[in-house]
Amino acid sequence: MAEDHTLRILSKPKTICFTCRPEDEEVIAPPFPAKSYLPTWFRRLPPRDNAVVGPTNTGLTVKRCMPFLDAMTTGWIIPIAATVRIEIAEGGTRVDTGWDFDRTMVSNHAKHQIKGHPYASRPPCKFHNYWTIQTPPGWSCLFIDPLNRPNGVFELVAGVVDTDTYHSEVHFPFFATGADGLHTIEKGTPLVQVIPFRRSDCDIDAEIRAETKAEGETRTRILRQTRAAAGWYREHARVKR
Repeated sequence: MAEDHTLRILSKPKTICFTCRPEDEEVIAPPFPAKSYLPTWFRRLPPRDNAVVGPTNTGLTVKRCMPFLDAMTTGWIIPIAATVRIEIAEGGTRVDTGWDFDRTMVSNHAKHQIKGHPYASRPPCKFHNYWTIQTPPGWSCLFIDPLNRPNGVFELVAGVVDTDTYHSEVHFPFFATGADGLHTIEKGTPLVQVIPFRRSDCDIDAEIRAETKAEGETRTRILRQTRAAAGWYREHARVKR
C-alpha cells in the first residue's frame, strides 16, 4: 500500500503543512517563516541612537524591544502569489485591480456585508490565496496583517480558521487604504502573517480583581529593573525560543 504522506506529516508534533496545486509548484511564491523577513528599515535601525541619549532617555530603539520583535517573527508569512495592481480613486471609494496570473487574484465582497464598518465607504475586496494549510488536530490559524509592517496600501481583515479540519484554500478579505493612484504589489510581497495556535490553550478562565500588596511589589520591582537595565526582559522574563 502506498504511504499516506499527508497523514505522516500531520502526525508530527507542531508541524504546519502548506500545499499547492501541482501546476503551481515553483510558480507561485512560497510561504516562509516570519523570522526570516525583517523589513529594510528595521534591519538598518541601530539598537541605540546616541544622539538622543540623556538623563531621561536611554536612546534605545525598537530593535532592542523583544515584544516588538517577537510579534514580527512569530508564525509564517504567505506572500502574494503573483503581481497585483491596485488602482485607488475617489478617496478610496473606487478600487480597480489587475494581475499577471492565469487565475483570479482579487475579487469583491458585497458592501452590505460591512454596513456600519469604519471602512464601509470603501469596497470590501479579497485576495485569493493558492496555498492550502493543514495543522495537527486541535490547532487553528490566526490570519493577520504582517505585524509591525504596515504597507500603506491595504489592510487585511483578520480571521481565524480551524485548519485541522478545513483543508482548502483560505482567501484574505481586505480594504484598500492607500492614497489615490496606481499601486503595484510585486509577486512575493508579504501578504499575511499566519500564527498557528492550539485552541485548548485559549480555553482559560479570567480572574479580574485588584492586585494584592505582594503583587504590587512584584510589579514595581520588575518595572524598575526593566527601566534600569537594557535587555532585562530578554534575559530574565522572556521565555527562550
